[in-house]
Amino acid sequence: MLETLEYSPLPMNTLAWASDIEAARAGDRLALERVLARSRQDLRRYAEFHCVVNDIEDAVQESLFTASRHLMDLRHVECFASWLFRIVKRECNRMKRGLRRLRHEPITEDIAECPASSRPALVCDLAIVLESLPPHYREILLLRDLEGLSLAELGERLGLSEQATKARLHRARALARQRLLA
Repeated sequence: MLETLEYSPLPMNTLAWASDIEAARAGDRLALERVLARSRQDLRRYAEFHCVVNDIEDAVQESLFTASRHLMDLRHVECFASWLFRIVKRECNRMKRGLRRLRHEPITEDIAECPASSRPALVCDLAIVLESLPPHYREILLLRDLEGLSLAELGERLGLSEQATKARLHRARALARQRLLA
């Protein structure tokens, strides 16, 4: 369906653009198609600088697919363009790493995946997400993932059955993941 829509150059900071993004986030399929169709050319130009020539179209297509799946998680419409460009750059780097692994070549630092500890923005985002969680979810995440308590120890400390402990931990992680991706 994307191929049938005509690309109309509309700056990403216009009210119409923001309106389409909001509508797409709310589930409007036609608005999503317009947003993705308008984004394709900009992503393609950006990918030309970051991808191997043969991978440009694949990276753009995969990025548009990723964006369509996660658009509802985007916190601020104003961040859409930079969010989309980060997606395509990550996709290009993923493809470069795959090619180098296939050729048994070393992965250079410029395309290597960054471990979480070297990404201060992620650490900051995690702190904000943890702070935003309800206290009972924040507590179980910190006890399990930071202090390393077992499920039995968590249940004992929180006064929960094993099943209730698993359920609360699962809900806490799902909510944290949802807020982190937003």
